Amino acid sequence: MHLLENIRESLQAIRVNLLRTVLTALIVSIGILALVGILTAIDALQASLTNTFSSLGAGTFDIRAKGYGNWSRFDGKVAKVYPPVSWVQGRAFQAQMARQGLRVSLSARVAGALRVAANGLKTNPNMRVVGADENYLAAQNLELGAGRGFSARELQSGANVCVVGSEIATTLFKGRPPIGDYINVLGQRFQVVGMLARSGSSMKGTGGDRQILVPLLCANRLPRQQALTYDLKTMVADPARLDYAMQQATGTMRAVRQDRPGQEDSFEIERANSFLEDLNELSSSVRGAGFVVGFITLLGAAIALMNIMLVSVTERTREIGIRKALGATSRQIRQQFLIEAIVICLLGGALGVVLGVLAGNAVTVFAGAGTFIVPWLWMGLGLAICVTVGLLSGYYPAAKAARMDPIESLRYE
Repeated sequence: MHLLENIRESLQAIRVNLLRTVLTALIVSIGILALVGILTAIDALQASLTNTFSSLGAGTFDIRAKGYGNWSRFDGKVAKVYPPVSWVQGRAFQAQMARQGLRVSLSARVAGALRVAANGLKTNPNMRVVGADENYLAAQNLELGAGRGFSARELQSGANVCVVGSEIATTLFKGRPPIGDYINVLGQRFQVVGMLARSGSSMKGTGGDRQILVPLLCANRLPRQQALTYDLKTMVADPARLDYAMQQATGTMRAVRQDRPGQEDSFEIERANSFLEDLNELSSSVRGAGFVVGFITLLGAAIALMNIMLVSVTERTREIGIRKALGATSRQIRQQFLIEAIVICLLGGALGVVLGVLAGNAVTVFAGAGTFIVPWLWMGLGLAICVTVGLLSGYYPAAKAARMDPIESLRYE
């Protein structure tokens, strides 16, 4: 028998035992579904998070006071806490970096978990007030959906004006841009001059949808439980110069904070893409764990397939004897059963790959990522594994069939 004839005979045997073939293929498809589904879900979630972090700006870095608000103990000792970045220090750093051609956004979180009221309506207590300067929108990659940002006069005087997130407009003003209207927050009345464009959600994040931005000088006057600590975000036009700019910023901030020579930095500096690096390391670990889970599932499918093929060899003992009596060689008999095992695996694998891609992306939809990807690598890997499983699971039954004595096989009942 030639190879094509062997393939035809294998397909004929599959059609004759259709129910058994379908059940065996489903076992394989479950293993491939687990493997491809887990890996697809991990890649889709990683892609969503990567887009989220990248939207914060690849050429930016943040500076905050080191250990501020951190009172954790280690070996019975209180971790050292440095003073927060003050208004004067923030402005001095901003001015010095501007002379070096770098834009710096100075901001401060005033309060969180607040209610905002207007028109007799109130929001949920999940809004936050942020004091912002003229560079805040660009640094945070936020866009205006309506109205305008703060004018120079409003920033200098600390006027009671604000820019609100889209969720506030939806809740209090039925979705219309509330430009010129007033809202009440922290016991004060603010006029709305701008509304942020909807940033959407990624992994249940809300971006700027729940923010109320006020001028920094106005933020200094608002009631609060403790002094404000200011955050600095520096924007670098050329991401290739980010490392050099960070070194400049470190030296400038040490001078502004009056850190003595030999003393550790009293502040923390972190680049935006450091989140991506941590994310990639975490994803690699989770992907490895997912591969192990999928491999274990496939191992069970391989054992089940081998068992089914052994049963098939036993049932077709007389058929094997007839073929050998008609001149079929041991190599051709072995080839026929191997082809049959591989075809069954490919049928189950194709179904498993399709279901795995759909299941993996469905996980991201439920998680709120909303990123659909087609993992060609994992699809190809899944089909390659199917062929390998077919070879490994079918070889022993095929070799057993090839070793059968034709005379003994013809006597088999």
